[in-house]
Amino acid sequence: MRWPSSLRVRLTLWHSVLLGVPLVLFAVVCYVAFSRALIGGTDRFIAEALSAFTRELSAERRAGLPTEQAMITTVREVRFRELHIVILAPDGRVVAIAGPQDTAGANRTEAAEAADDQRLIDTLRATPRDTGVRISTFEASSGAARVRAEPLVVDGRTYLIAGRYPLREAEQTMDGIRQMFALAIPLLILAAATSGYFLARRSLAPVASMAEQAAEISATNLHERMPVSGGDELVRLATVINALLDRLEQSFEQQRRFMADASHELRTPTSIVRTEADVTLSRAHREESEYRESVGIMQDAARRLTRIVDDLFLLARSDAGHLVVHLAPIHLEDVVDDAIRGVRPLAAQSAVHVELAEAIEAPLVGDADLLGRLLLNLLDNAIKHSPPESTVTVRMAARGEWVDVSVTDQGVGIPPEAQPRVFDRFFRVDASRTREETSHTSGAGLGLAIARRIAEAHRGVLELEASRPGRTEFRFSLPAAPALSPTQRSPILPRS
Repeated sequence: MRWPSSLRVRLTLWHSVLLGVPLVLFAVVCYVAFSRALIGGTDRFIAEALSAFTRELSAERRAGLPTEQAMITTVREVRFRELHIVILAPDGRVVAIAGPQDTAGANRTEAAEAADDQRLIDTLRATPRDTGVRISTFEASSGAARVRAEPLVVDGRTYLIAGRYPLREAEQTMDGIRQMFALAIPLLILAAATSGYFLARRSLAPVASMAEQAAEISATNLHERMPVSGGDELVRLATVINALLDRLEQSFEQQRRFMADASHELRTPTSIVRTEADVTLSRAHREESEYRESVGIMQDAARRLTRIVDDLFLLARSDAGHLVVHLAPIHLEDVVDDAIRGVRPLAAQSAVHVELAEAIEAPLVGDADLLGRLLLNLLDNAIKHSPPESTVTVRMAARGEWVDVSVTDQGVGIPPEAQPRVFDRFFRVDASRTREETSHTSGAGLGLAIARRIAEAHRGVLELEASRPGRTEFRFSLPAAPALSPTQRSPILPRS
C-alpha cells in the first residue's frame, strides 16, 4: 500500500493512529480486567458457599448424626442459586450431590444436568486428594463454569467437596462489554479522524495560501512578499521565505544593474573601434601618419576593452566559486614596495607623489600576485582622485595578529551618500571622468570591487576608513599568523 502524498491526509492518519492504538490497548486492558474481576467474584462466591456448607455440616454433626448422613442432610438443606455441590468419599464414592436452589435455566433437562454432574465427578475422581484447593474452568453442556474443589477432613477421613457455578452471567456481561467496545472504538476513531482532518486542514490553510501566493511571484513582481501570520512556526516560515525573496530581489537587481553597466562600459570602446575603422576606410587613400593615428586610437580602445573583459571574467568566476588562490609564504612589505614602484610612472604623469611613510616586516601566507593587484587598484584609485602636486601615502602597521595597510590620498573626498556604494561594481563617484586616461585598471568602476574580493580571499577585510575633503583613506587588514597551510587552496579568486 502506497503512503499518501498529501500532508493533510498523512496528519489525519497519524492523528487517528496515535489516538486509536492507545484506545484499543485501553479497551483490551479494561476487558481483561473486567473478565478477571467477574471470574474472581465467582470464585469468591463458590468459596464462601462451601465455607457456609462446612459450618452447617459441623452443626449437623453436633446434633448427633453420622458423618455421611450429616453430609446428605446438609446438602439437602443448604442450597445456593445455580451452585452444584458434590461430595466424594475417600474411595471415590459419591456421598452427596445437590443442584441449585432455583434452576435458572428452565430449558435445561435433568438428563443434561446429570450428564454434567457425572463428567464433573469423573474429573474429580481422577484428581489426587492431597493437592489442596483447586480452581478450574469446567466446560458444561450449558457453557463454561467455574469449579472449586477442596479437601474436607472429617473424623480423620479426607473427603472431597466441590462446587460448580456457571459463568453465564459473567459471559453475558463480557459480551455486552465487547459489543460496547466494538461500537464505541470505531466511532471514536472516526471522530478522531474527522477532527484530525479538520485540524490539519485548518493548520495547513496558511501554508496553502502561501504556496498559491509564492506560485504567482516571478521575476517581474519580486517585490511581493508572503503574509506573516499564523502560529510561531508559520511566522518563522514566512519570515524565512520573505528573507529569501529579499535576497533574490537584490540578486536580480544586481544582475540587471551589472548587465546594464557592463553593456554601457563595453559599448564605448567598441564604438570607438567601429567609428575609427569606418572613418579610416571612408577614404581610399590616407597618409601613413593618419593610419597610425587611427590604429593607435583603436589599440587604446581595444586595451581598455580587454581590461574590462578580464575584470568581468575574474568577477564572474569568483561569483561561481571556480577560482583559486595560490597560497605561499610571502613578505607583505615586499609586495607593497613593488606596487609603489610600479605606479610611480603613472603618478608622475599626474604630478602626484607616492611615498611609503611606514613599513614593517609582515610575513604571512598569501598570493603575492593577487595582493599586488589589490594594492595597485587602491593606488591607482588614489592617484586618479588626487590633485596635482599632492601626495598618496602608504602605511603599514601591526595590530595584534593582524597587519594593516592603508592608502591615503589628498583628493576632494567621497560624498557621504556615495560612501556605502564605493565597493559596488561599475560605481564611480565622478561619472563624468574621462575613460581614456592612463590607468592600471579598466576605469570601469571594478577596481575596488576586485580589491575587496582579493582581501576576502585572504581571510581579510578592505574598508573605507575615512573620507572627507583633503583626506580619503582605504585600509585592508590581513591575518599575520597563517590561518591556512601553504599547500591549501581557497576556491575564491584566481591567479591573475
